Amino acid sequence: MDFSSLTSLVSKLKKIELPGESFHYQLAPLFRQDELKKINLSGKDPNYAGVVSLLYPKNGKAYMAFILRKTYKGVHSNQIGFPGGRYEEVDKNLMQTALRETEEEIGVSVNRIQVIKPLTELYIPPSNFLVHPYLSIIDVEPIFVLQESEVENIIEIPLSVCLDQNNLNTEFIDASYAKNVEVPAFNFEGHVVWGATAMILSEIRELFARLS
Repeated sequence: MDFSSLTSLVSKLKKIELPGESFHYQLAPLFRQDELKKINLSGKDPNYAGVVSLLYPKNGKAYMAFILRKTYKGVHSNQIGFPGGRYEEVDKNLMQTALRETEEEIGVSVNRIQVIKPLTELYIPPSNFLVHPYLSIIDVEPIFVLQESEVENIIEIPLSVCLDQNNLNTEFIDASYAKNVEVPAFNFEGHVVWGATAMILSEIRELFARLS
């Protein structure tokens, strides 16, 4: 998709009703689906986080930015995700959390990012996080500056590839809580996106599908 075509869709994206949790469940691992549908968050006391799904121009095309997290002792070690992180008391709200953490992790200034709309919040059982995603856009190709302690690499995927149904399949992955488990996932030329990130991307894909 050309970036100019994307910008012409922004006003429509803002008005579309969110597809919601049902599209998260489509990309949830099978062993998580029933659990997610039954979870009562009032008894979980979750941590809160905000992430940004960032759209931007590159060579005239629309791209989406993902990060490859560092290898560490944690449930999201070495996984592909969206930039973002934990809510801190200095943040006025979770949107500010998402933008602040994005600037810290990949160097894109909060002043340049336009939030198109908040997406449906998502609970992540292994880390007890309630994540608030924000679909966002920047009108120039960003110069990424990685937070070396958190981010191993930036993965830039054309939006048209992210939206292509042919890239949705199943993969066998090793997670912190299970080995060689089969999960629904996106495979972007060897970059496997699964779990919470795939669930968020599933809702984004449906938003774009409803534009037609």
